[in-house]
Amino acid sequence: MVSALDEARAAASGGDVPVGAVIVRDDEIIARASNRTVRDQDPTAHAELLAIRAAAQALGSWRLGGCTLYVTLEPCAMCAGAIVLARLDRVVFGAWDDKAGMAGSVGDILRHPRLNHRPAVLGGVCEPECGDLLRVFFSERRSAARPAG
Repeated sequence: MVSALDEARAAASGGDVPVGAVIVRDDEIIARASNRTVRDQDPTAHAELLAIRAAAQALGSWRLGGCTLYVTLEPCAMCAGAIVLARLDRVVFGAWDDKAGMAGSVGDILRHPRLNHRPAVLGGVCEPECGDLLRVFFSERRSAARPAG
């Protein structure tokens, strides 16, 4: 999760929401990514999707069995769907997302009983650090948007 937090900080420094992701296989990071929606002007450029694409390329396969995704924020519906399709074995995330999280907060795509793949899920890992990054980022954005005076 430490490496995912580094990626989240990189996203924030580029003006993107501070979310970072790494994919690990056999105790080795095979892919890493940070949110790039603003930088790339691409609504699908979430850290999880970018990391999944990089891992698939690194392994030469779209099936990411044997891999764990570490991400600083609970995955949204789009990312949760990609996680299921990529057949990741495990998802470990930091902060819960009460507005869009699909690993238990708003819904639970990752463990939906009708889907053909259900990764193991562990949430709340390094939650204070992950949540603080997001809170500070959005607080600063709100402050910058307020008129002076």
